[in-house]
Amino acid sequence: MNDTLVTLVGNAATGVEFRETATGGMARFRFAVTPRRWDREKQLWTDGHTSFYTVWAWRTLALNLSGSVSVGEPLVVHGRLKVREEEREGQRRTFVDIEAVAVGHDLTRGTAAFRRVLRGEPALTARAGSAERSGASARPEGFTGPGGPDVLGDPGDSGKPYGSATKRPTDRQKAGKKLASVP
Repeated sequence: MNDTLVTLVGNAATGVEFRETATGGMARFRFAVTPRRWDREKQLWTDGHTSFYTVWAWRTLALNLSGSVSVGEPLVVHGRLKVREEEREGQRRTFVDIEAVAVGHDLTRGTAAFRRVLRGEPALTARAGSAERSGASARPEGFTGPGGPDVLGDPGDSGKPYGSATKRPTDRQKAGKKLASVP
């Protein structure tokens, strides 16, 4: 177990490509890291050379990435560093990959709203708002689970907000519903 673990801060350079495999989901995307340094002579911040990495994720992390990350979003990626060399078209090329253990949005550059995914509900990994912008629905017909119109409803309920008329939402649930309605 002599893996090299790294933590990188940067931006998603490509969209997340997700595929189902025999052992579960697999996702990958390109990740750009650009260092910024203070230039004393010019008295301003300058960008350094951008490094690109391919981030790989498996199983649940892969599925959650596909529903959570878009191009250009600031991220923090933690995982195992893998360097490989290949020969393509007569040229030797080096590739640097990160096998992700954890990925999250960089909250120093914005806010995020966390949605817990219940097992067995793949519709919950659909990116919130992505279908709304295109005019389509991101949820199946009649879906009443998290992220739907009644954000906190139970997927197996009768379709009424919060599951049934006798269930009352908690203050935390009310706050979650308000956050979900923010564009």
